[in-house]
Amino acid sequence: MPPAQPTDDDSPVQEARLWQGNGWTARVIKNEDDDGWAVAMIKDGEPEPALVGPWTMGRDKKNPKPLDLPAFHTLVKTANEVLRRHEQQLHAQLHKQVLVNDEAGAIKVLLDIVPDEDDAYAVLSAYDSDGEQLAQVRVAPDFKLNASSAANWIAGGYRRP
Repeated sequence: MPPAQPTDDDSPVQEARLWQGNGWTARVIKNEDDDGWAVAMIKDGEPEPALVGPWTMGRDKKNPKPLDLPAFHTLVKTANEVLRRHEQQLHAQLHKQVLVNDEAGAIKVLLDIVPDEDDAYAVLSAYDSDGEQLAQVRVAPDFKLNASSAANWIAGGYRRP
């Protein structure tokens, strides 16, 4: 009996319906909504796919087209872009800013929401045109920051709204 060949556990998987590499797994799956196929892109260490999209049928019009290197690279690029957009959207939801002009000049007011399952809150802060912090208070995470609420906070002496 020949000796067992050592296996390289870090080598990428490159099969017709499963590719792994670059921190991602592409898995061709049966589309539950119709007779077609879909591809799921799962980032290493994540439980859910970052991207699920339609996949091309093969020449027999029954089975999926096999994954290949160019398709895998395109899928990785697309999945990374989806994650980047999600991160940008989350950042935009958690960090807001407005500029308010008063007699002292332009004041930048920031609202930074700190998500926490047990004790979510937000920090409202004001900065002058030189970047010096003028005030900072803790507020409710659902505080609505807009030009009017910022101007009222400034006019009220930066007291907790």
